[in-house]
Amino acid sequence: MTKSRRIPNITAIRFVLALLVVVFHISEFSRNRGFPFYNELAVFHKGTEAVYAFFSLSGFLIIRQLFDEKRLTNLVDLKSFYIRRILRIFPLYYLVLIFGFLYYRLILPFFGFEFDSNYDLFSGILLSITFFSNIFSTYSPGGILEVLWSIGIEEQFYLLIAPMFLIIPVKRVVLFLSLFTGVYFLMYFSESLSFLNRFNMLFFYFSFGGICSILLENSWAKIFIEKLRYFLFSLFVIYFTTAIFVNSFNAIFYQLFSFLLFGLTISALAIQPIRIFQNKTMNYLGKISYGVYMYHAIVMQLVGLVYLKLISKMRFHYAFDVLIINLVIIIITVIISHFSYKYYESFFLNLKEKWGAKRMINNKD
Repeated sequence: MTKSRRIPNITAIRFVLALLVVVFHISEFSRNRGFPFYNELAVFHKGTEAVYAFFSLSGFLIIRQLFDEKRLTNLVDLKSFYIRRILRIFPLYYLVLIFGFLYYRLILPFFGFEFDSNYDLFSGILLSITFFSNIFSTYSPGGILEVLWSIGIEEQFYLLIAPMFLIIPVKRVVLFLSLFTGVYFLMYFSESLSFLNRFNMLFFYFSFGGICSILLENSWAKIFIEKLRYFLFSLFVIYFTTAIFVNSFNAIFYQLFSFLLFGLTISALAIQPIRIFQNKTMNYLGKISYGVYMYHAIVMQLVGLVYLKLISKMRFHYAFDVLIINLVIIIITVIISHFSYKYYESFFLNLKEKWGAKRMINNKD
């Protein structure tokens, strides 16, 4: 979808999902290190599901872009597509990756904290730089590096799926994506292909999100989603604020329910603006949400060091410590993400926009 057809609500919902990931990781981080923590409410356990929703959102947006290009030109400029992906994803990914290796190998030992690495450094670097970070994360290399698992999966999916748009006729795209989603879902839970499950290669979230985005251009689909709109919103809220579904469904059905719910809910969000999600602040927080996701693990580590060295010795009330740890991590993460977006990521994003504009001019010629 072009910039002129900006989809309502989607930017802001990115921040909501990123925040769910952050509060989940804060409570896990604090619990694992013996810090004060609170996670009694189900919403504090939904970080993984929030990442799954990000997958659906990514497929909804990017597969639609590929489809529109194919429909308008009968081609897909893979070079341009991957260059734009590189300019959006690589700068922050590799910055965090480099810092992560330095942190666990040099910075922590400098402060007197040894970190046991159960992986070969060369293999870890090789897996990470080639976007197999989901495989690398199974070695528990540390939170800063483990958070990159989802970025690896996203890039793997687009390396696989984007070239398919060169082959498949426009009128067969939805059929292909539907077959891919169904067959791949079965493969994911197949014992003979257990590595797909082990490495969290959840491609069906992306593909179903793309199906929803393409179908939403049809009036009948839009009417159908509009009728279900508030029902979907209600299910979505219940999903992220309770443990009803995760406790009621087995692993296979929970994944099935999740990707269907996310794709349909994102479609419902995309139909018309919702005031709270059109707020300028929420939209800006959504713009920097990639940074929020990538930087929060670093901030947690640094705040953890400060807590050990300083705050824990002040003997505050347990609840106050929990509040301080959460607020400080969230606020510092947002501040760092703001400056990163403004002074680092924006340089590459401007190149991305220029490359996209150049491509459009060339297509017209």
